[in-house]
Amino acid sequence: MASTYDCAVPDQRTEGLAEAAKAVRAGRLVVLPTDTVYGIGCDAFSSAAVRNLLGAKQRGPDMPVPVLVGSWSTIDGLVLGVPKSARDLIEAFWPGGLSLVLPHAPSLKWDLGSTKGTVMLRMPLHPVALELLRDVGPMAVSSANVSGQPPAASTSEAQEQLGDKVAVYLDGGPSGEPVASTIVDLTGDAPRVLREGAVSTEAVAEVLGREVLPA
Repeated sequence: MASTYDCAVPDQRTEGLAEAAKAVRAGRLVVLPTDTVYGIGCDAFSSAAVRNLLGAKQRGPDMPVPVLVGSWSTIDGLVLGVPKSARDLIEAFWPGGLSLVLPHAPSLKWDLGSTKGTVMLRMPLHPVALELLRDVGPMAVSSANVSGQPPAASTSEAQEQLGDKVAVYLDGGPSGEPVASTIVDLTGDAPRVLREGAVSTEAVAEVLGREVLPA
């Protein structure tokens, strides 16, 4: 039976974060608020948990699951190297609505889907999400909905779609406008915007001081 915690109530927030952390460490799924829409997440290093996440969303591995982190420095252990372009964008836009695609460290034992050796990373601007991420480490997180259905803007919408496939629901209130993050691919010779969302292509180009290939 799934448990829901109202993070606007201090005692429930404390208990909910503790239960969510316990669930993540046990390889189970949690729903958490982010600065875009609600996300369904799990331990990024548990292949079984990631498979369960994709199963709950009724989605195949052809669309890899992004990874959320709780601090700037977390990515140093996750990628092959952090180029200056990535550092500049992190300093300008993290935490916030910018996702970066970088080659992941080959030593990592994770299975996020058909990633072709890359990982998409983001640090969300939401206190509940950040507190959980700083407790449990990097999480594989996708939008909290069944594939093809609208992304959940509240825990009740997420629960309608995902039900007891999720162990813990953290209610951070309505998510507001469901604006997706901007995705910037830094794996090629030139930065490329794969999806324009919360951060404009012009803003990315201004920080990098160079032309950015459009989506």
